[in-house]
Amino acid sequence: MDKFIPYGRQFIDDDDKKAVLEVLDSDFLTTGPKVKEFEEALCKYTSAKYAVAVSNGTAALHIASLILLNPGDLVITTPNSFLATSNSILYAGAKPIFVDINEDGNINLDNVIKLLEKNPEIKAVYPVHFSGNPVDMEKLKYIKENFNVKILEDAAHAIGAKYFDGKIGNSKYSDITIFSFHPVKHITTAEGGAILTNDEEIYKKALILRNHGMVKENFINKEMAYDKKGNVNPWYYEMQMLGYNYRITDLQCALGISQLKKLDYFIQKRHEIAQTYDKAFKNTKIKPLYTFNPNSAYHLYVVRVDFDSLNITKAELFYKMREFNIGLQLHYIPINRQPYYQSLGFGDENLPNMYKYYEEAFSIPMYPGLSEKDLVYVIEKLLKVLK
Repeated sequence: MDKFIPYGRQFIDDDDKKAVLEVLDSDFLTTGPKVKEFEEALCKYTSAKYAVAVSNGTAALHIASLILLNPGDLVITTPNSFLATSNSILYAGAKPIFVDINEDGNINLDNVIKLLEKNPEIKAVYPVHFSGNPVDMEKLKYIKENFNVKILEDAAHAIGAKYFDGKIGNSKYSDITIFSFHPVKHITTAEGGAILTNDEEIYKKALILRNHGMVKENFINKEMAYDKKGNVNPWYYEMQMLGYNYRITDLQCALGISQLKKLDYFIQKRHEIAQTYDKAFKNTKIKPLYTFNPNSAYHLYVVRVDFDSLNITKAELFYKMREFNIGLQLHYIPINRQPYYQSLGFGDENLPNMYKYYEEAFSIPMYPGLSEKDLVYVIEKLLKVLK
């Protein structure tokens, strides 16, 4: 195999290119009408009332945490995520509490509930829909209805995923849901993210924080905002809070609009690949993270292997597969064991499932452009190396 097969990559077609080129010929390249159009399309797809598109998924998490949290707040989250999830808690001056995961890689919400019952000082819960597979939404609903905590759904992996009475992103059982549109995700805006909510106040705050904390209405400084006859000074803008330049461009949102139209097709292709893998690995040493779930968006296809029973380490597997031009990846290193987090006093948490998962798990190629030939090749080489 001459070409390299990565664990994930974007799918760009002529419609996507045309959409971007049309913006290049328009009057707006940065923040213009396509941003609002993309936000409206996200709301229509997910059934959320409001969406705010931003420069990346981390920016979405940062803004969300600034809105939901206060300095010193205790926030339950998972150790099995990209750093940005818990980093955003730190950005807001709050403190994460890491709770162990289930066998499917998602946070154990039973343990979360037990912790909430014991500690009324906990102010928020940040679950991650890991790999695109929704957390137990019945239990998230229970938390929403029975505890006075803020809930943020990190759905960076999960646009297009479903659950018992809706789509991930509708924020029915949370205050905010965030998406990521990085190239390896389901749809891409090159870089980008979004905040979705049903709360108008959260929506308005997110808009201001996205744009330097600036507003062009509802002014506080009346003397500077208006002339002597009560007219609004047309040049006037006002910074009402400490915000950030987390704006997204019309170029990116044009691509996002085009990509969103293909999302259901992308999910279908991912489901087909997952079912092929499931069948191929049946009765082998390779164990899929969970049995096929039609509600999962399958951002990742994660498998587990007991390397102690083999004559190969996980590192050796990664190197060997790269010799065959196949890219594997690890999602994720336990966040609490990162040196920076250890410097803050983390690292000694009792998280046996997370640590065992880290020893066994890895992600294999999963993306809509993965051809049947490539898929067969990946399966053949993986089984051969792990024979």
